[in-house]
Amino acid sequence: MEQRDVVILGAGAAGLMAGIEAGRRGRSVTVLDHARSPGEKIRISGGGRCNFTNRLLTRQNATARFLSRNPRFALSALSRYTPADFIARVEGAGIAWHEKHLGQLFCDGKATQIVQMLVEDLHAAGGCLKLETSVVSLRRDGEGFVVNTTGGPIAAGSVIVATGGKSIPKMGATGIGYEIAKQFGLEIVETRPALVPLTFAEQDLARTVPLAGLARAARVSHGKIGFDEDLLFTHRGLSGPAILQISSYWREGDTLTIDLMPEGDISALLAAQRAEAGKKALHNALARHVPEKLAQFVVAQAGLTGRLADQSNKALARLADQMHRWQVRPVGSEGYRTAEVTLGGVATEELDAKTMEARRVPGLYFIGEVIDVTGWLGGYNFQWAWASGWAAGQVA
Repeated sequence: MEQRDVVILGAGAAGLMAGIEAGRRGRSVTVLDHARSPGEKIRISGGGRCNFTNRLLTRQNATARFLSRNPRFALSALSRYTPADFIARVEGAGIAWHEKHLGQLFCDGKATQIVQMLVEDLHAAGGCLKLETSVVSLRRDGEGFVVNTTGGPIAAGSVIVATGGKSIPKMGATGIGYEIAKQFGLEIVETRPALVPLTFAEQDLARTVPLAGLARAARVSHGKIGFDEDLLFTHRGLSGPAILQISSYWREGDTLTIDLMPEGDISALLAAQRAEAGKKALHNALARHVPEKLAQFVVAQAGLTGRLADQSNKALARLADQMHRWQVRPVGSEGYRTAEVTLGGVATEELDAKTMEARRVPGLYFIGEVIDVTGWLGGYNFQWAWASGWAAGQVA
C-alpha cells in the first residue's frame, strides 16, 4: 500500500496551497482530485482572469466581510496569510495583475497562470498530483488513515479535506466533504447556495422580463446590510454583483430594498423639469435620467399616467419610492447550478482556528469552502482558500 505523510482531498485553490506548504516542510504529499484538471474554479473565475484576492481585506473588516456562525474563526488564518502574501507569490511567478475596483485583483492574462503556478510549486515541493482519482472511502487506521481511491488505497498520517462545497455541480462539485465530516461525528451548519442570482414569482416576472439584459448601478439592501454595485435584470429575476452579494444574506420570504438611481433624487429632478418639460409624458420625462424601459417600468409600478405637469408632489413622491425604495420579494435562487460558493459547511466549533484540524479527530483537517466560512464577492473566498490551506500546510 502506498504510504504518504499527507493526503489532500481536492486539487482546488485550498488543496493545492496546503499541498505546497506541507511539501515545503519536507512532508510527502499526494493531492487527489476526481477531475481531469486541477483548479477548475480558479480557471473560470473572474471571467477567466481569476479575481485571486482583495487587497482591501484587513483583520479589522474581516468579520464583516465573511459570513459564518462564528465570523471570528477566520481571523487567525487570514491575519497570518494576507492578500499581500499572495500578491508577492503571484509577482514572484511573473504573473501580471491589475485592480478593477473595490480592491479586486485580477490577472492581466488568463487565470490558468495561477493554476500553473500552484501546480509547479506543488511539484517543486515534492508533492504528487493524482487527477481522475476519486475517493471511495476514508477510515481511521491506528493513529493515521487509509484513503481508499479508485486508484488503490493510500495510507496517510494526516488527511486534509479540501473538497469545496456543492456549487456548480457540472464542474464536479459534490458534498463528499460534508459526508466525511459527518462520518467522524462533526457538525454541519446547514448549507445553501450563495453569491447566486435570485428568481421571481411569475406575477413579478411578468413585469420585469421586458427589462431583461438591462444593467445599471444600484444599491441593494437587506436590513442594515447593503451593496452599491451593478444590478442586472434577467429572464428569471435579478443578477449582477449587487444581487450576488446580497444573496448571501437573503432568505426565502425576505424583502429586499433596491435604489435604482442611487446617484440622484428623482423627485427633485422631475420637479425641476416641470417648467421646461411639463407637457411631456411622465415616462418620457423620466427617461432623461434612466433608460426608457426602466422609466416605463417605474411609472407603471407607481400607478401613474399623464404628463409631468399633471403630477402632484405626492405623486412624484410615490414615483420616487418606486425608484429609490423598490421593494422586491424573490421566491428563490438559481441554486447550486450557478452559485459561486456554498454558504454553511463544517461547523467552525469543530475545528482549531490556527491549524484547521478537527478537535476530536487528530490528523484530520478541513480547509476552504467546505468550512462554514463564506466571503463576499470580489476575491475574498480565494483569499480564505489560500489562508486556510496555508494554515493547515504548516502543521499537517
